[in-house]
Amino acid sequence: MAKKAAANEAPIEKEVRKLRKFIKSTRIAMFTTVASDGRLRSRPMANLKGGFDGDLWFVTRSTAPKAEEIKDNQHVNVSYADPEAERFVSISGLASLVREPAKLEDLWSRRLRAWFPAGKKDPELALIRVRIDRAEVWDSKTSTMVHLEGLGAVLAKRRAPRAEERSAGPAPGGGVGAGA
Repeated sequence: MAKKAAANEAPIEKEVRKLRKFIKSTRIAMFTTVASDGRLRSRPMANLKGGFDGDLWFVTRSTAPKAEEIKDNQHVNVSYADPEAERFVSISGLASLVREPAKLEDLWSRRLRAWFPAGKKDPELALIRVRIDRAEVWDSKTSTMVHLEGLGAVLAKRRAPRAEERSAGPAPGGGVGAGA
């Protein structure tokens, strides 16, 4: 049944699925911001557990230079590389700082303690959310380059039902509905 559904999905949906798998398998991304003088600044950022839910998420300190850069200019680039497989991804989007303890709890893993020794209770911690606008995927082994220009709209449609589910609250009677 899953193969039949995959065969019927739109080409961009298939590429989103491949992109999700690639991001989930990559531990480190290069995160690029625009400094106040207009220069580009890149730094490695750890991928968080849970992979890719339509937005990209990273942990930072709210006092880090990248936090100020995001406040001044939300346009960012996130790149991923798997040199052994000869696959590369460049993602453009808009970043924002998010202070959401429940989301931080969901995304936190012990390996983040290397950068944040005080742990997830550190009052300076903030999340960076990147709303993806477009992505480019290069696969040297298959000599393909896929340009996902409408990616932001596709991902926004996916986010809308999730947001409605969260805001809908519990079903009448407070229990789980039938068939759950």
